[in-house]
Amino acid sequence: MHLPFRVLLLLVFAVPAFAQPATYTNPVIPGDHPDPSVIRVGDEYWATATTSQWAPIFPLLRSTDLVNWTHEGSVFERAPDWTAGRYWAPEIAEHEGQIFIYYTARKKDGPLCVAVATADRPIGPYTDHGPMVCQEVGSIDGVPVTGEDGHRYLVWKEDGNSRQLPTPLWAQRLTRDGTTLVGERHELLRNEATWEGHLIEGAFLLRRNGWFYMFYSAGACCGRGCDYRLGVARSRSLLEGWERHPANPILAANESWQCPGHGSIVTDARGRDFLLYHAYHPGDFEYAGRQALLDEIAWNDASGWPSINGGRGPSRTAAAPHGVADREPAAVFVDELDSLSLAPGWQWPWDREPDRRLEDGVLVLRTTGQDAASAVSAVVARPLLEERYVATARVLTEGQRGGTMTGLSVYGNAANAIGISVATGRAIVWRRQKNQQRSLATANVPAADAVLLRITAAGGSRFSFAVSTDGEQWRTVGDEAEGGELPPWDLAVRIALAVGGPAGAEGRFDWLRVERPRSQ
Repeated sequence: MHLPFRVLLLLVFAVPAFAQPATYTNPVIPGDHPDPSVIRVGDEYWATATTSQWAPIFPLLRSTDLVNWTHEGSVFERAPDWTAGRYWAPEIAEHEGQIFIYYTARKKDGPLCVAVATADRPIGPYTDHGPMVCQEVGSIDGVPVTGEDGHRYLVWKEDGNSRQLPTPLWAQRLTRDGTTLVGERHELLRNEATWEGHLIEGAFLLRRNGWFYMFYSAGACCGRGCDYRLGVARSRSLLEGWERHPANPILAANESWQCPGHGSIVTDARGRDFLLYHAYHPGDFEYAGRQALLDEIAWNDASGWPSINGGRGPSRTAAAPHGVADREPAAVFVDELDSLSLAPGWQWPWDREPDRRLEDGVLVLRTTGQDAASAVSAVVARPLLEERYVATARVLTEGQRGGTMTGLSVYGNAANAIGISVATGRAIVWRRQKNQQRSLATANVPAADAVLLRITAAGGSRFSFAVSTDGEQWRTVGDEAEGGELPPWDLAVRIALAVGGPAGAEGRFDWLRVERPRSQ
């Protein structure tokens, strides 16, 4: 049979699309997503991550291919009553149809604890069961595992490095409902190998071919001085006999990604194991934060030991697990603020939830008087994805109350931020450093119903500011400012909509846009 030329031509041009395997590029979850954890439920994957001092607490992310993720919600809209910050290392798990989130938080007037919340499905709602273990020096990084005896156990780290002490990893049996510890504690490992330095932490355990494998991290996790790496140990028995891989660490920094570690492993429907973990991009570093990366685990049939990317460090690109490539990352983030509620991904300080409402396509933030002298009394914020960006907000100024500052901020925390605000006919560039606020520059703003405020960032820490009433003519306000001190130790900075002033002062925002500079 002879095919028409047109059909042959179509076939020739169609073949390469099928012959080339789909690939993805790390990170699979960009921006500040430390200590990621992932499970598979049916045909879907669900993940979560550390939020530390931000609420809503612990994002819930969904994917069908491990590469493309959507933000569906959060574990806790508000902090559990017993807690006081440090919302770290949520470990999502499924057992007998129940979903568990084992997480770390600081107890009010107490130490760091491992706690648990449960739900009937990954999206929740979640019921908090409170703390399970709160050792004097702190207990963190809880993860469940089923022992060879069929019982469920919790493995966690005793946070000895907070007191210059060793960091044992403990295991203790769980009750059938997975919410309470019973019986005797057993030490599995502690930091002893030279490469492990002052701590080991972030354990994840799986069982394969009669072995328990424990993937764990060591070194300094966070900030410019980090040296985080990931190693593995194994044992025939959960509670004893652990041996370290002679080739540890099996995952360390390379030119593409720095300080990789603290992840969890998910097995796909074909039996392949994938590690979801965090690392810093060397260009964006702590300004974008610890981003979530994906790499397949390869198993050596002869030795039984695993490897990741051939020992070359985190992948830059790799074959897509499900043959579906990652989407092109969006160059622009835009929120018109015209929904009934803030979209998933907006955050606020866990202990400073803002009085907020959305009405007629406008976000209204209202101060509570908690810190009337601060330009960031009420904030909602978005994590940043890169160290270079242009952030623009449209602020509605008609009827703005005297003494109110409505603005746009690069926000580290309530004590450390920098931004530009509009107040009583002036644009003010200001800085908060160690809870002290001062004005850097001012400019008169013509009377208008709305003002556009802009922050342009370069190198993550160099900021310039501008104001406009029409979006065409922009006036620079002040000189370029340096903000290298802004990122908290374990977090990235955010771009925030911010209001300051006396109790009851309201700021009104029409939209926020964050984009790459045109030269990029």
